[in-house]
Amino acid sequence: MIYDPQGPTRGRGWARVGATLLLLAAASSLRGERIKDIVDIQGVRSNPLTGIGLVTGLAGTGDTTLLSRQMLTNVLRDLGLVLSPTDVTGKNVAVVMVTAELGPFDREGSRIDVDVSTLGEATSLQGAMLLATPLRGLDGQVYAVAQGGVSIGGWSAAGNQASATRNHQTVGRIPDGAIVEKSELATFIEQVAGQRYLTLNLRNNDFTTAQRISDAINQAFAGSTIVLDAGAVRVTVPGNVTQQHIVGFLDEITKKDVTVDMPAMVVINERTGTIVVGENVGISAVAISQGGLVVKVKESAQVSQPVAPFSDAGQTQVIPETTLGITEQNAYLMPVAKAVTVSDLAKALNAIGASPRDLIAIFNALKKAGALQAKLVIM
Repeated sequence: MIYDPQGPTRGRGWARVGATLLLLAAASSLRGERIKDIVDIQGVRSNPLTGIGLVTGLAGTGDTTLLSRQMLTNVLRDLGLVLSPTDVTGKNVAVVMVTAELGPFDREGSRIDVDVSTLGEATSLQGAMLLATPLRGLDGQVYAVAQGGVSIGGWSAAGNQASATRNHQTVGRIPDGAIVEKSELATFIEQVAGQRYLTLNLRNNDFTTAQRISDAINQAFAGSTIVLDAGAVRVTVPGNVTQQHIVGFLDEITKKDVTVDMPAMVVINERTGTIVVGENVGISAVAISQGGLVVKVKESAQVSQPVAPFSDAGQTQVIPETTLGITEQNAYLMPVAKAVTVSDLAKALNAIGASPRDLIAIFNALKKAGALQAKLVIM
């Protein structure tokens, strides 16, 4: 549920805070989530690939650095043209960083997406064509080769006195831009003392949720799981499950529904004024006083004219002027009954007409007073 905490306007001229208090509640306490949506299988992960490449075809928006000219002469030398870096001029090429992710099950010949970003003084990758670039893993081996036209999802146009740009011009993407030359297939089945295991890692660590995952799997395969800690559940693969049926076994245990236990937590981002309140957050009975100062600042400019007309005795000047007004609002004390649900909490806080910044201060004060029965996290 989303509640508007703005309340009544606190005074004319006060800039409204563009933030919203989000009070999140589950639609139903019985609603479950699939195990596959709340866990990761240990061993199933991607691997980052990087490479340094050269793009061509830029319309005067590329590099003039020694690095780009040296790379271009190296490419031309491989093609049989021997030139010196000083012989290469123009801004139609650029040195770029090329990155990609090799998926856990990407095999030789498959294609993966590639991201391209400038390294030098290039101002735009519009119209860029990436030359063949080897992509290496952290072990230094080549796992893919990238090549193709760069898409920046925008454009730029400029004249002598004005320019227009849409989206970021120095970062682009090549869909299916790299061919996998060497695979690094994930291994998610562990062999220990003749037994086969797989480990489910929770994305949000919680002992209650981990136990519920274990119980749900044990209903179908009795005694097959053990909760290692708040973040991992180890599953024993039954002996009657053959190698060709491992995927079916994994599909069966991960599509089961479990109810995720949500900790009582309030998360505050003071930079944006965003407040997220968990489902189980409660407030003890308290009285809250709301009030403060409203400060208005107005900047204006006054023009000073010479007193005597047609006289050189004075000079016309623009004088800046600042008008400052401060008013103090009356504070009042409002009792807030013990709130045990998100809905009750929202009604109690909205009733006092608090703005987002007031709510941030209120939550901090509630925590200090021991009345906030939840963990307070400030980003």
